[in-house]
Amino acid sequence: MIQIIPAIDVIGGKCVRLTQGAYDTSKVYADNPVDMAKRFEDCGCRRLHLVDLDGAKSHHVVNHRVLESIASSTSLTIDFGGGIKSDEDVRIAFDSGASMVTGGSIAVKDPDMFGRWLSQYGSDRIILGADAREGKVSTDGWLSDSGKSVIPFIKQYCERGVRQVISTDISLDGTLAGPSIELYRSIMAEVPGVYLIASGGVGSMSDVEALDAASMPAVIVGKAIYEGRITFKDIERFNSGTC
Repeated sequence: MIQIIPAIDVIGGKCVRLTQGAYDTSKVYADNPVDMAKRFEDCGCRRLHLVDLDGAKSHHVVNHRVLESIASSTSLTIDFGGGIKSDEDVRIAFDSGASMVTGGSIAVKDPDMFGRWLSQYGSDRIILGADAREGKVSTDGWLSDSGKSVIPFIKQYCERGVRQVISTDISLDGTLAGPSIELYRSIMAEVPGVYLIASGGVGSMSDVEALDAASMPAVIVGKAIYEGRITFKDIERFNSGTC
């Protein structure tokens, strides 16, 4: 069964969501990310996707205190991304309680450094971020287009040992219009064995079920929860196998 991974995106220490990655669409949904993380844990979630949007824009980790607070207050397995650009950023993230870190921009701009992290920490702790707009990988908090096609990009890194990949269709992110199932099917067909985590566009439990039917291992869900399209009860029922 597909794993639901709730998302907390942080700007200024608060839970926010963007639409299609645009910072000027930022909407605050909760003042306390720790309380939100506890609610996710209470409804049976085991993993949390935590994104430092300030860090993504600033090119270095910013909200590590939020990470630290969530890690010390819950038993959630936290994958952390946003602003992971240097060895120091990775150290800060792991020292602050992250179980895994996601590198996207750095994998495009400095593949040798990303490859070194993969060798040093292992494929169970280093996740490839492959977020795309119109099939091309975006970087720098989705503000820049790398020109790299997303499927060859993923395939290249999986050949180097990457096992987990988070892929967001940026055009759908925050729209609640449904996920990019055909993109994910194409990735899994080209890169068999990858633990592919879908992200972007999920607007209902029907979308989660459609991804499950497409054999997706996991899905990140954010705005649909904050907007009440998917409730905590829905997640609890799904995690308990009663829906």
